[in-house]
Amino acid sequence: MSEPIGVWNYVRGFENLSLCDWPGKTSCIIFLGGCNLRCPTCHNFQLAWDMHSLPAIDPQRVRAYLRDRAGWLDGVTITGGEPTTVPGVGELVYEIRKAGLPVKMDTNGMRPEVVADLLQAKLVDTFAVDVKGPYAKYPALTGKAVSEIAARANMTRIFEMAAAMPDAFYFRITQVPGLTKADVAVAQSYLPPKHELKIQKFVPPRRTPENAKSNHEERRPAGNMVD
Repeated sequence: MSEPIGVWNYVRGFENLSLCDWPGKTSCIIFLGGCNLRCPTCHNFQLAWDMHSLPAIDPQRVRAYLRDRAGWLDGVTITGGEPTTVPGVGELVYEIRKAGLPVKMDTNGMRPEVVADLLQAKLVDTFAVDVKGPYAKYPALTGKAVSEIAARANMTRIFEMAAAMPDAFYFRITQVPGLTKADVAVAQSYLPPKHELKIQKFVPPRRTPENAKSNHEERRPAGNMVD
């Protein structure tokens, strides 16, 4: 197999079927490498910061799977890493949409301009946004990748979009070490009306301390799929 080029080079994992990643829907999952945060609790740290250590996924196999299984799936989840940091991610979503499947994208909300573009182009149906915690704690929760000011500005734009298009967003938070119930309540207060903050249980990542850094329940990019 030749090395994939462009956006497909960021596809470093694929899961055939998930019954829980998109609430109420069955979906397959495409994992994209790269991230703009350095969260000390990250489970997908290898995918986020060292994607080239994972095998690239053959684009033709993913296309064939989507074509052949479209009738059995409710949609496709695109996750990471952080999908909004991937150059040309809209091209990938467009290609998926040609299979006739809705798309959900996971995001940390730190690139609201990309979220807005994908919404305006009607490429992504649903965004699952990870709220890390109170804005004041974003520097600590993201490995100093995001300041309190930047977190407030970026998430405010996300919440404004969610207020205008409530069906296109849902929000979640992982109760990582150092995040109190009061912190979760503060984060909940940021959300626009008609939205709730889903609390995810923190599961310690399996790695050595020096590798530390996301805020998702543990998931591993999968290179195998059903043919």
